Amino acid sequence: MTRKACPIALSRHLAGVLVLASGLAVQAQAQAQAQTQTQAQTLDDRHLNILPRTQAEAARIARVIAPTTDFSAPERFEGNQGGAATTRARRDSNAFSQFSENMSFEAELDFKLGNALFRKLWVSSPSSTLASDGLGPLYNARSCQRCHLKDGRGHPPEGPEDSAVSMFLRISIPAPDTEQATAEIEGFLNTLPDPTYGSQLQDIAVQGHAAEYRLGITYEEIEVPLSEGEMASLRSPTYSAENLGYGPLHPDAMLSPRVAPPMIGLGLLEAIPAADILAQADPNDENGDGISGRAQIIPSREFAAPMLGRFGLKAGMPTVREQSAAAFAGDIGLSTSLFPAGFGDCTPAQGACRAAPDGNTPAHGDLEVSDESLGLVTFYSRNLAVPARRDIDDPEVLRGKQMFYDSGCTACHTPKYVTHRLEGQDEQSFQLIWPYTDLLLHDMGEGLADHRPEGRATGTEWRTPPLWGIGLTPVVNGHSYYLHDGRARSLLEAILWHGGEAQPARDHVATMPRADRAALIRFLESL
Repeated sequence: MTRKACPIALSRHLAGVLVLASGLAVQAQAQAQAQTQTQAQTLDDRHLNILPRTQAEAARIARVIAPTTDFSAPERFEGNQGGAATTRARRDSNAFSQFSENMSFEAELDFKLGNALFRKLWVSSPSSTLASDGLGPLYNARSCQRCHLKDGRGHPPEGPEDSAVSMFLRISIPAPDTEQATAEIEGFLNTLPDPTYGSQLQDIAVQGHAAEYRLGITYEEIEVPLSEGEMASLRSPTYSAENLGYGPLHPDAMLSPRVAPPMIGLGLLEAIPAADILAQADPNDENGDGISGRAQIIPSREFAAPMLGRFGLKAGMPTVREQSAAAFAGDIGLSTSLFPAGFGDCTPAQGACRAAPDGNTPAHGDLEVSDESLGLVTFYSRNLAVPARRDIDDPEVLRGKQMFYDSGCTACHTPKYVTHRLEGQDEQSFQLIWPYTDLLLHDMGEGLADHRPEGRATGTEWRTPPLWGIGLTPVVNGHSYYLHDGRARSLLEAILWHGGEAQPARDHVATMPRADRAALIRFLESL
C-alpha cells in the first residue's frame, strides 16, 4: 500500500474528516444527545477520504470492542494498545519518544523533522537566526520539549526554588450578561481573557520585559481511611499568582492549574469516529448509572465551525494541529497561521510587550512558525507511538483488571475502540486501540474543581484522560505525579481524589481488601 508522506496534506486530510464529524457532534447536541451511531456514521461516510464500514464490519467491530467478562487471560491483541502503530515496550526514558511502528520510511523522515522542531530552542527577536526567532516576549518555555519532557507528563515544582516550566495557570473572567453567547453551541459557557494578563499566565519574559507572575503552591495533607485499617494521605493544593509584573489580577479572575500531559497516541485519539464518542454521552443519566458524560463542543479557529473537542484537560481543542498552534502561541509566544499575532498572549494593557520586535518575517509568510513547520510538528505529535503493555499475562495484573471493571472504572475509562478507515493515513487507519477513555466531560466533584468554565465544561468537569502508558510515567519522567495539576503522588492517590460521578467507583476502591487494591494498581502500572 502506498501513502503520501507530506504532513501538511495529511493534516488537511484528517482535518476535513474532523470538520464533518464535528458538525455531526453539534447536530447530536441539538437533538438532545439522541443521535445514534448508525445515523452519525452515515454522515461521516459522505466524506470521500473515509472508507465506510459495511454493516457486517460494524457488527464485527461491536463484538470486538464489547467489554470483556473473562479475566482469566489477556484479550486478543490487548498487548498492542495502539494497534499496529504500537511500539515495543522500553523500560527507559525514551519509551514515549518512538514513532508509529507501521510508519513508512518516507514518513519516518517527516517524523524526525517534526521531532527536531519539537525540541528546537527559540530565541527572541531581532536575531540573525531568522528561522528560530520570535520567542515571547512572554512565555512559559523555549521549546515544546521543555514542557513535555521526553514527550511525557509534566510535574508541579518540587519546592519554592524548583522551576514550574511544565506547569502554568490558565486565567479568564466571567463574561458579562451583555456578552453575546456562542449561538452555534448549546450550553456554551462564555468567558473572557483577563484584561491585563490574557488567557494564560507566563512566568518568563525576554530581556527588557517583566514576567507576568511566579506560581505559588501550598499543600495541606488530608488523611483518608482505607480498608483493613490502612490510611492514605492526600495533599490538597492552593494556588496563587505571586510577584505580579503588570498590576493586580481582575477581581473576578478564575485560575486553573495545568500540568503538561503526555503526548503519546494523539493521532489515534483523533481518528476515533465522533459517532463512537457521542454514542457514550448521557448528559441526563437516562440509564440511571450515575454517569453523565457530555461531549465538549468548541469553535474551531481552523475551520470557523463548531467541532467536537478531544484534546486538552477539558477537551478544549478539536484537532492535534489546532492544539499544537495554541501551544506555540500561549506557551512560547510564537505565531502561526491559526494564531498570527507575533506578540503571543500579550494584551492591549501590555503595550510594551505588543510593540516589541517579533519574528513575523516575509520569509515565513509573515509568521514565526510557517505552515510547513506547523505541519511537521503536527505530524510528529500525531505519531508518537503508544508502548506495548508489560506483564500482561501476570495473574496479579489480570486480577487487577477485573478489579478495574468491577469497580465501575470502565464507565468513563472506555477500554477500546476501532478507528476510522482513513485513506492515505495508514498509521491511524482502522486500528483496534486501548486508550481507556471516553473523551467526554464528567463532573469530578468539588475536590478536583477549578471553578473555571471552558467551552461547555463547567468548573467541576474534566475530560476523561487516556490511561495508556500511565505505568511508564516514573520510567520516562522520573516522578509519579498525576491528575491535571500533579497533586497526586501515586496512582492510588489519583483514584482517591475522584469525586462527583466517580465517587462510587472511588469508594469501592477505598473499601476493597488491601490485596485487591494492590492488584488494581498493578494493572494500571501495566498500561
